Amino acid sequence: MQNRRNTIYLLLIGALLTGLFTGRAIFFNLAYLLGGLLIVSLLWAWVSVRWVSVARKTRARRAQVGRNLEEAFVVHNRAWLPKLWLEVRDESELPGHRASHVVPSLGIRGKYRWYVETPCLTRGEFRLGPLTIMSGDPFGLFISPRKFAATSRVTVYPATVPISRFQLPMGVLSGGEAQRQRAQNVTTNAAGVREYASGDSFNRIHWASTARKDRLMVKEFEIDPMVDIWLFMDFSRGSLVEEPTVQRLRGNGPVIPNGIGIPPSTEEYGVVITASLAQHFIEQERALGFAAYVPHREVYQPERGNRQMLHILQTLAVARSLSSYTLGQMLTLETPYLTRGTTLVIVTSSLDASWIGEAQILARKGIRPVCVLIDPYSFGGGSKVDDTRAMLRLGKIPSVVVRKGDDIANALAQPLN
Repeated sequence: MQNRRNTIYLLLIGALLTGLFTGRAIFFNLAYLLGGLLIVSLLWAWVSVRWVSVARKTRARRAQVGRNLEEAFVVHNRAWLPKLWLEVRDESELPGHRASHVVPSLGIRGKYRWYVETPCLTRGEFRLGPLTIMSGDPFGLFISPRKFAATSRVTVYPATVPISRFQLPMGVLSGGEAQRQRAQNVTTNAAGVREYASGDSFNRIHWASTARKDRLMVKEFEIDPMVDIWLFMDFSRGSLVEEPTVQRLRGNGPVIPNGIGIPPSTEEYGVVITASLAQHFIEQERALGFAAYVPHREVYQPERGNRQMLHILQTLAVARSLSSYTLGQMLTLETPYLTRGTTLVIVTSSLDASWIGEAQILARKGIRPVCVLIDPYSFGGGSKVDDTRAMLRLGKIPSVVVRKGDDIANALAQPLN
Protein backbone atom coordinates (compact mmCIF):
# COMPACT_ATOMS: atom_id res chain seq x y z
CA MET A 1 0.00 0.00 0.00
CA GLN A 2 2.85 2.39 0.83
CA ASN A 3 4.47 1.52 -2.50
CA ARG A 4 1.24 2.27 -4.34
CA ARG A 5 0.96 5.69 -2.74
CA ASN A 6 4.63 6.43 -3.47
CA THR A 7 4.03 5.52 -7.11
CA ILE A 8 1.08 7.92 -7.28
CA TYR A 9 3.18 10.68 -5.62
CA LEU A 10 6.01 10.16 -8.13
CA LEU A 11 3.61 10.18 -11.08
CA LEU A 12 1.95 13.35 -9.74
CA ILE A 13 5.29 15.13 -9.32
CA GLY A 14 6.49 13.89 -12.69
CA ALA A 15 3.30 15.10 -14.44
CA LEU A 16 3.58 18.54 -12.83
CA LEU A 17 7.25 18.94 -13.75
CA THR A 18 6.67 17.72 -17.30
CA GLY A 19 3.74 20.10 -17.67
CA LEU A 20 5.84 23.01 -16.40
CA PHE A 21 8.70 22.26 -18.80
CA THR A 22 6.60 21.44 -21.88
CA GLY A 23 3.56 23.62 -21.23
CA ARG A 24 1.23 20.90 -22.50
CA ALA A 25 -2.16 20.78 -20.76
CA ILE A 26 -2.43 16.99 -20.81
CA PHE A 27 0.25 16.68 -18.13
CA PHE A 28 -1.53 19.20 -15.89
CA ASN A 29 -4.80 17.29 -16.39
CA LEU A 30 -3.02 14.07 -15.45
CA ALA A 31 -1.66 15.74 -12.30
CA TYR A 32 -5.13 16.96 -11.38
CA LEU A 33 -6.50 13.46 -11.94
CA LEU A 34 -3.86 11.85 -9.73
CA GLY A 35 -4.37 14.48 -7.01
CA GLY A 36 -8.12 13.96 -7.12
CA LEU A 37 -7.57 10.20 -6.89
CA LEU A 38 -5.56 10.65 -3.69
CA ILE A 39 -8.17 12.95 -2.12
CA VAL A 40 -11.10 10.68 -3.04
CA SER A 41 -9.26 7.60 -1.78
CA LEU A 42 -8.44 9.28 1.53
CA LEU A 43 -12.04 10.38 2.05
CA TRP A 44 -13.33 6.95 1.05
CA ALA A 45 -11.09 5.23 3.60
CA TRP A 46 -12.21 7.68 6.31
CA VAL A 47 -15.91 7.15 5.54
CA SER A 48 -15.48 3.35 5.41
CA VAL A 49 -15.03 3.08 9.19
CA ARG A 50 -17.64 5.68 10.13
CA TRP A 51 -21.27 4.90 10.92
CA VAL A 52 -20.28 1.35 11.84
CA SER A 53 -21.01 -0.28 15.21
CA VAL A 54 -19.44 -3.40 16.66
CA ALA A 55 -21.07 -5.33 19.51
CA ARG A 56 -19.50 -8.21 21.41
CA LYS A 57 -21.51 -10.44 23.73
CA THR A 58 -19.70 -12.72 26.13
CA ARG A 59 -21.83 -15.63 27.24
CA ALA A 60 -20.36 -15.68 30.75
CA ARG A 61 -17.86 -13.51 32.60
CA ARG A 62 -16.48 -16.57 34.36
CA ALA A 63 -14.91 -19.64 32.85
CA GLN A 64 -12.65 -22.46 34.00
CA VAL A 65 -9.45 -23.97 32.72
CA GLY A 66 -10.36 -26.79 30.37
CA ARG A 67 -13.65 -25.22 29.28
CA ASN A 68 -14.50 -22.81 26.46
CA LEU A 69 -15.22 -19.11 26.53
CA GLU A 70 -17.93 -18.26 24.02
CA GLU A 71 -18.36 -14.85 22.39
CA ALA A 72 -20.59 -13.46 19.65
CA PHE A 73 -19.74 -10.42 17.52
CA VAL A 74 -22.08 -8.28 15.41
CA VAL A 75 -20.95 -5.61 12.93
CA HIS A 76 -23.74 -3.25 11.83
CA ASN A 77 -23.43 -0.86 8.90
CA ARG A 78 -25.59 2.15 9.84
CA ALA A 79 -24.68 4.20 6.76
CA TRP A 80 -26.57 4.63 3.50
CA LEU A 81 -23.47 3.49 1.62
CA PRO A 82 -22.15 -0.09 1.44
CA LYS A 83 -18.86 -1.11 3.04
CA LEU A 84 -16.49 -2.95 0.74
CA TRP A 85 -14.60 -4.68 3.53
CA LEU A 86 -13.79 -4.33 7.21
CA GLU A 87 -11.09 -5.86 9.38
CA VAL A 88 -11.86 -6.24 13.09
CA ARG A 89 -8.81 -6.60 15.33
CA ASP A 90 -9.26 -7.76 18.91
CA GLU A 91 -6.68 -6.74 21.53
CA SER A 92 -7.82 -9.04 24.34
CA GLU A 93 -5.30 -10.40 26.87
CA LEU A 94 -6.78 -13.90 27.13
CA PRO A 95 -4.13 -16.33 25.80
CA GLY A 96 -5.22 -18.11 22.63
CA HIS A 97 -8.24 -15.84 22.10
CA ARG A 98 -8.46 -15.26 18.35
CA ALA A 99 -11.48 -13.07 17.80
CA SER A 100 -10.03 -10.92 15.01
CA HIS A 101 -12.00 -11.27 11.80
CA VAL A 102 -12.26 -9.95 8.24
CA VAL A 103 -15.81 -8.88 7.42
CA PRO A 104 -16.86 -9.18 3.76
CA SER A 105 -18.82 -6.47 1.99
CA LEU A 106 -21.72 -5.07 3.99
CA GLY A 107 -24.77 -3.72 2.22
CA ILE A 108 -26.75 -0.69 3.23
CA ARG A 109 -27.95 -1.19 6.84
CA GLY A 110 -26.44 -4.66 6.70
CA LYS A 111 -25.25 -6.84 9.60
CA TYR A 112 -22.60 -9.52 9.90
CA ARG A 113 -22.17 -11.99 12.77
CA TRP A 114 -19.53 -14.46 13.80
CA TYR A 115 -18.91 -16.63 16.85
CA VAL A 116 -15.72 -17.49 18.70
CA GLU A 117 -15.05 -20.37 21.09
CA THR A 118 -11.75 -20.12 22.92
CA PRO A 119 -10.44 -22.96 25.10
CA CYS A 120 -9.31 -21.51 28.44
CA LEU A 121 -5.75 -22.63 29.00
CA THR A 122 -4.63 -20.63 32.02
CA ARG A 123 -6.23 -19.21 35.14
CA GLY A 124 -6.40 -15.50 35.83
CA GLU A 125 -8.35 -12.33 35.21
CA PHE A 126 -8.06 -11.04 31.66
CA ARG A 127 -9.17 -8.02 29.68
CA LEU A 128 -11.46 -8.48 26.68
CA GLY A 129 -11.03 -5.72 24.11
CA PRO A 130 -10.56 -3.06 22.96
CA LEU A 131 -11.53 -3.54 19.31
CA THR A 132 -10.11 -1.76 16.30
CA ILE A 133 -11.82 -1.74 12.90
CA MET A 134 -9.89 -0.95 9.73
CA SER A 135 -10.93 -0.38 6.15
CA GLY A 136 -9.65 1.32 3.03
CA ASP A 137 -10.43 2.61 -0.42
CA PRO A 138 -11.01 0.36 -3.46
CA PHE A 139 -7.67 1.40 -4.97
CA GLY A 140 -5.69 0.17 -1.96
CA LEU A 141 -4.01 3.51 -1.28
CA PHE A 142 -5.11 4.30 2.29
CA ILE A 143 -6.09 2.39 5.43
CA SER A 144 -8.19 4.13 8.07
CA PRO A 145 -8.38 2.69 11.63
CA ARG A 146 -11.04 3.36 14.25
CA LYS A 147 -10.75 2.16 17.83
CA PHE A 148 -13.57 1.08 20.16
CA ALA A 149 -12.11 1.58 23.62
CA ALA A 150 -14.80 -0.36 25.52
CA THR A 151 -13.37 -3.28 27.53
CA SER A 152 -14.62 -5.91 29.95
CA ARG A 153 -13.07 -8.50 32.26
CA VAL A 154 -13.33 -12.25 32.33
CA THR A 155 -12.13 -14.48 35.18
CA VAL A 156 -10.84 -17.96 34.43
CA TYR A 157 -11.01 -20.25 37.43
CA PRO A 158 -8.34 -22.93 37.96
CA ALA A 159 -8.98 -26.49 36.91
CA THR A 160 -10.26 -29.01 39.44
CA VAL A 161 -9.97 -32.77 39.46
CA PRO A 162 -12.56 -35.03 41.07
CA ILE A 163 -11.18 -36.51 44.28
CA SER A 164 -12.78 -39.75 45.37
CA ARG A 165 -11.02 -39.96 48.71
CA PHE A 166 -8.87 -37.81 50.96
CA GLN A 167 -7.96 -39.29 54.32
CA LEU A 168 -8.31 -37.05 57.36
CA PRO A 169 -6.82 -37.80 60.80
CA MET A 170 -8.75 -40.39 62.79
CA GLY A 171 -11.09 -39.09 65.42
CA VAL A 172 -11.94 -35.74 63.85
CA LEU A 173 -14.54 -36.68 61.27
CA SER A 174 -17.34 -36.48 63.79
CA GLY A 175 -15.69 -34.58 66.60
CA GLY A 176 -17.02 -31.61 68.50
CA GLU A 177 -20.16 -31.12 70.49
CA ALA A 178 -23.61 -29.91 69.61
CA GLN A 179 -23.50 -26.11 69.43
CA ARG A 180 -27.16 -25.55 70.39
CA GLN A 181 -27.25 -22.66 67.93
CA ARG A 182 -29.85 -22.20 65.24
CA ALA A 183 -28.64 -22.62 61.66
CA GLN A 184 -29.95 -20.72 58.66
CA ASN A 185 -29.33 -23.63 56.34
CA VAL A 186 -30.50 -27.25 56.49
CA THR A 187 -28.23 -29.51 58.57
CA THR A 188 -28.48 -33.06 59.81
CA ASN A 189 -29.59 -31.88 63.27
CA ALA A 190 -33.27 -31.06 63.58
CA ALA A 191 -33.90 -29.01 66.73
CA GLY A 192 -37.68 -28.62 66.66
CA VAL A 193 -40.57 -27.00 64.82
CA ARG A 194 -42.13 -23.55 64.70
CA GLU A 195 -44.84 -21.77 62.80
CA TYR A 196 -44.28 -20.98 59.16
CA ALA A 197 -43.00 -17.46 58.43
CA SER A 198 -42.98 -15.63 55.14
CA GLY A 199 -39.82 -16.54 53.22
CA ASP A 200 -39.37 -20.04 54.68
CA SER A 201 -38.58 -22.70 52.12
CA PHE A 202 -41.33 -25.22 51.46
CA ASN A 203 -38.90 -28.13 51.81
CA ARG A 204 -38.59 -27.27 55.53
CA ILE A 205 -42.30 -27.77 56.21
CA HIS A 206 -42.95 -30.55 58.73
CA TRP A 207 -46.14 -32.10 57.35
CA ALA A 208 -46.95 -34.28 60.34
CA SER A 209 -46.94 -31.28 62.70
CA THR A 210 -48.82 -29.23 60.12
CA ALA A 211 -51.60 -31.82 59.95
CA ARG A 212 -51.77 -32.16 63.74
CA LYS A 213 -51.89 -28.41 64.48
CA ASP A 214 -53.88 -27.47 61.36
CA ARG A 215 -51.42 -24.74 60.41
CA LEU A 216 -48.11 -24.68 58.57
CA MET A 217 -45.15 -25.72 60.74
CA VAL A 218 -41.49 -25.74 59.66
CA LYS A 219 -38.46 -27.55 61.01
CA GLU A 220 -35.60 -25.76 62.76
CA PHE A 221 -32.01 -26.95 62.60
CA GLU A 222 -28.92 -26.60 64.76
CA ILE A 223 -25.35 -26.01 63.68
CA ASP A 224 -23.73 -29.24 62.57
CA PRO A 225 -21.41 -30.53 65.31
CA MET A 226 -18.86 -31.80 62.78
CA VAL A 227 -15.60 -29.91 63.07
CA ASP A 228 -14.55 -27.22 60.63
CA ILE A 229 -11.93 -27.79 57.97
CA TRP A 230 -9.50 -25.02 57.05
CA LEU A 231 -7.48 -24.89 53.84
CA PHE A 232 -4.19 -22.98 54.04
CA MET A 233 -2.39 -22.46 50.73
CA ASP A 234 1.21 -21.25 50.81
CA PHE A 235 1.90 -18.51 48.23
CA SER A 236 5.15 -17.28 49.75
CA ARG A 237 7.80 -16.08 47.36
CA GLY A 238 10.39 -18.50 48.67
CA SER A 239 8.22 -21.56 48.09
CA LEU A 240 7.93 -21.08 44.33
CA VAL A 241 9.86 -23.54 42.18
CA GLU A 242 9.24 -23.91 38.45
CA GLU A 243 11.08 -25.17 35.42
CA PRO A 244 13.02 -22.65 33.27
CA THR A 245 10.67 -23.35 30.37
CA VAL A 246 7.73 -21.75 32.21
CA GLN A 247 6.63 -18.50 30.62
CA ARG A 248 4.39 -15.91 32.25
CA LEU A 249 2.21 -13.18 30.85
CA ARG A 250 3.77 -9.73 31.47
CA GLY A 251 6.69 -11.28 33.35
CA ASN A 252 4.97 -12.16 36.64
CA GLY A 253 1.41 -12.76 35.46
CA PRO A 254 -0.40 -16.01 34.71
CA VAL A 255 1.57 -19.00 33.48
CA ILE A 256 1.21 -19.54 29.73
CA PRO A 257 0.93 -23.31 29.19
CA ASN A 258 3.09 -24.83 26.48
CA GLY A 259 1.66 -28.32 26.59
CA ILE A 260 -1.06 -30.57 27.94
CA GLY A 261 -1.55 -30.88 31.68
CA ILE A 262 -0.61 -28.72 34.63
CA PRO A 263 2.32 -26.37 33.92
CA PRO A 264 5.55 -27.45 35.69
CA SER A 265 5.27 -24.96 38.55
CA THR A 266 4.69 -25.62 42.24
CA GLU A 267 2.31 -22.65 42.24
CA GLU A 268 0.08 -24.20 39.57
CA TYR A 269 0.10 -27.62 41.23
CA GLY A 270 -0.77 -26.02 44.55
CA VAL A 271 -3.68 -24.10 43.06
CA VAL A 272 -5.14 -27.20 41.38
CA ILE A 273 -4.73 -29.25 44.57
CA THR A 274 -6.33 -26.56 46.74
CA ALA A 275 -9.24 -26.03 44.35
CA SER A 276 -9.82 -29.78 44.08
CA LEU A 277 -9.75 -30.28 47.85
CA ALA A 278 -12.16 -27.38 48.30
CA GLN A 279 -14.55 -28.93 45.82
CA HIS A 280 -14.23 -32.30 47.56
CA PHE A 281 -15.07 -30.90 51.02
CA ILE A 282 -17.90 -28.70 49.71
CA GLU A 283 -19.47 -31.70 47.99
CA GLN A 284 -19.28 -33.54 51.32
CA GLU A 285 -21.21 -30.62 52.85
CA ARG A 286 -18.41 -29.85 55.27
CA ALA A 287 -17.92 -26.37 56.73
CA LEU A 288 -14.81 -25.15 54.93
CA GLY A 289 -12.61 -22.16 55.71
CA PHE A 290 -9.83 -20.79 53.54
CA ALA A 291 -6.77 -18.60 54.09
CA ALA A 292 -3.98 -17.48 51.76
CA TYR A 293 -1.77 -14.48 51.07
CA VAL A 294 -2.13 -14.02 47.31
CA PRO A 295 -0.11 -11.78 48.04
CA HIS A 296 -2.77 -9.73 49.84
CA ARG A 297 -4.55 -11.43 52.72
CA GLU A 298 -7.64 -13.46 51.86
CA VAL A 299 -9.51 -15.26 54.66
CA TYR A 300 -12.97 -16.85 54.40
CA GLN A 301 -14.64 -18.11 57.53
CA PRO A 302 -16.00 -21.70 57.42
CA GLU A 303 -19.14 -22.02 55.32
CA ARG A 304 -20.93 -24.61 53.27
CA GLY A 305 -22.24 -24.44 49.75
CA ASN A 306 -21.33 -23.22 46.30
CA ARG A 307 -20.94 -19.60 47.36
CA GLN A 308 -17.90 -20.53 49.45
CA MET A 309 -16.53 -22.53 46.55
CA LEU A 310 -16.88 -19.56 44.21
CA HIS A 311 -15.09 -17.29 46.69
CA ILE A 312 -12.17 -19.72 46.86
CA LEU A 313 -11.98 -20.18 43.08
CA GLN A 314 -12.10 -16.41 42.57
CA THR A 315 -9.13 -15.98 44.90
CA LEU A 316 -7.14 -18.86 43.41
CA ALA A 317 -7.73 -17.55 39.89
CA VAL A 318 -5.57 -14.48 40.50
CA ALA A 319 -3.23 -15.83 43.20
CA ARG A 320 0.52 -15.44 42.69
CA SER A 321 3.50 -16.57 44.75
CA LEU A 322 4.60 -13.04 45.59
CA SER A 323 3.95 -12.87 49.33
CA SER A 324 6.80 -11.82 51.59
CA TYR A 325 5.19 -13.76 54.47
CA THR A 326 6.50 -17.27 54.98
CA LEU A 327 4.20 -20.18 55.76
CA GLY A 328 5.43 -20.16 59.37
CA GLN A 329 4.48 -16.50 59.76
CA MET A 330 1.11 -17.15 58.17
CA LEU A 331 0.37 -19.95 60.64
CA THR A 332 1.34 -17.68 63.52
CA LEU A 333 -0.94 -14.88 62.32
CA GLU A 334 -4.01 -16.82 61.21
CA THR A 335 -4.39 -19.75 63.61
CA PRO A 336 -4.94 -18.18 67.08
CA TYR A 337 -8.70 -18.17 66.57
CA LEU A 338 -9.04 -21.75 65.34
CA THR A 339 -11.08 -23.87 67.72
CA ARG A 340 -9.90 -27.10 69.28
CA GLY A 341 -10.54 -30.10 67.04
CA THR A 342 -10.33 -28.11 63.80
CA THR A 343 -8.71 -29.90 60.88
CA LEU A 344 -6.09 -27.76 59.15
CA VAL A 345 -5.05 -28.84 55.65
CA ILE A 346 -1.80 -27.13 54.59
CA VAL A 347 -0.80 -27.13 50.91
CA THR A 348 2.82 -26.07 50.42
CA SER A 349 6.09 -26.74 48.64
CA SER A 350 8.18 -25.13 51.38
CA LEU A 351 10.82 -27.28 53.07
CA ASP A 352 11.50 -24.64 55.73
CA ALA A 353 11.54 -26.27 59.18
CA SER A 354 10.03 -23.21 60.90
CA TRP A 355 6.49 -23.86 59.70
CA ILE A 356 6.72 -27.46 60.90
CA GLY A 357 7.48 -26.18 64.38
CA GLU A 358 4.40 -23.94 64.23
CA ALA A 359 2.29 -26.90 63.07
CA GLN A 360 3.55 -28.96 66.03
CA ILE A 361 2.46 -26.18 68.42
CA LEU A 362 -0.99 -26.25 66.82
CA ALA A 363 -1.18 -30.02 67.25
CA ARG A 364 -0.47 -29.67 70.96
CA LYS A 365 -3.38 -27.19 71.17
CA GLY A 366 -5.81 -29.77 69.79
CA ILE A 367 -5.81 -28.63 66.16
CA ARG A 368 -5.21 -31.43 63.66
CA PRO A 369 -2.78 -30.28 60.92
CA VAL A 370 -2.51 -32.27 57.68
CA CYS A 371 0.11 -31.45 55.04
CA VAL A 372 -0.09 -31.85 51.27
CA LEU A 373 3.58 -31.45 50.37
CA ILE A 374 4.46 -30.59 46.78
CA ASP A 375 7.93 -31.94 46.10
CA PRO A 376 10.04 -29.00 44.80
CA TYR A 377 12.89 -31.35 43.86
CA SER A 378 10.75 -32.89 41.11
CA PHE A 379 10.44 -29.41 39.56
CA GLY A 380 14.19 -28.97 39.38
CA GLY A 381 14.78 -26.98 42.55
CA GLY A 382 15.27 -27.28 46.27
CA SER A 383 16.30 -30.50 47.96
CA LYS A 384 14.61 -33.83 48.47
CA VAL A 385 11.64 -34.04 50.80
CA ASP A 386 12.93 -36.96 52.85
CA ASP A 387 14.17 -34.82 55.75
CA THR A 388 10.99 -32.74 55.78
CA ARG A 389 8.80 -35.83 55.83
CA ALA A 390 10.88 -37.27 58.65
CA MET A 391 10.30 -34.09 60.68
CA LEU A 392 6.57 -34.27 59.94
CA ARG A 393 6.41 -37.87 61.12
CA LEU A 394 8.40 -36.93 64.22
CA GLY A 395 5.85 -34.19 64.94
CA LYS A 396 2.98 -36.63 64.25
CA ILE A 397 1.71 -34.50 61.39
CA PRO A 398 0.17 -36.67 58.65
CA SER A 399 1.31 -35.82 55.14
CA VAL A 400 1.07 -36.87 51.52
CA VAL A 401 3.56 -35.96 48.78
CA VAL A 402 2.64 -34.81 45.27
CA ARG A 403 5.31 -34.73 42.58
CA LYS A 404 5.45 -33.26 39.09
CA GLY A 405 3.55 -35.42 36.65
CA ASP A 406 1.53 -37.23 39.35
CA ASP A 407 -2.16 -37.85 38.89
CA ILE A 408 -3.59 -35.43 41.47
CA ALA A 409 -6.60 -37.57 42.37
CA ASN A 410 -4.53 -40.72 42.87
CA ALA A 411 -1.81 -38.89 44.81
CA LEU A 412 -4.31 -37.35 47.25
CA ALA A 413 -6.07 -40.69 47.72
CA GLN A 414 -2.90 -42.25 49.15
CA PRO A 415 -2.90 -42.98 52.90
CA LEU A 416 -1.42 -40.27 55.07
CA ASN A 417 1.81 -41.09 56.86
